[in-house]
Amino acid sequence: MEKLKKGKADFAEFYIFDSITSVDLSIFISTKKFYMKLKLIICVLGIFLFNSCTTYFIPVQSLKSQLSQIDSTKFKIVKVQGPFGEKYNYLSNSLKTILCEDSKGNKIELKNSPSIEIRITSGKNYTKNIFYFDRIYLNDTCIIGVQSRFITSIRKTILLKDITKIEIQDGRKNFHYIQPN
Repeated sequence: MEKLKKGKADFAEFYIFDSITSVDLSIFISTKKFYMKLKLIICVLGIFLFNSCTTYFIPVQSLKSQLSQIDSTKFKIVKVQGPFGEKYNYLSNSLKTILCEDSKGNKIELKNSPSIEIRITSGKNYTKNIFYFDRIYLNDTCIIGVQSRFITSIRKTILLKDITKIEIQDGRKNFHYIQPN
């Protein structure tokens, strides 16, 4: 009360000081909440990304021996259901399991499904090509794969001698065989 009696100048100074403090405090609180939310979002995304897709590796010779079992003229027609209930028919190789390795070199058997993706790095420029595993087959000197489930004419051929790395993972794209492969 005594500050109010001293005059308007003192009151104005007090009022301005008070409003700056409350504004600074509200900015600080909202900034603190913002950073807390941002940290939470980053943690959730990190957990999701690190747990969602495990990448495995396949040595070139192993992939060659696994794919040599497939006769591309004997691909089977499979029915696949997509994430929105849509249904597709396409030709698929007949491999049931894929032999691969984890990052520590442990042998893993991965069940083949329409959502399994294979990423082949090849060439001098380390070009990466992604295929659906159930849509690839082996020729004498190259791997041939379909890059789209919907447009089957999009094919790519990669020479075996140019392959530098083969990675495989379940893309979790929610595609499922309706009839057994």
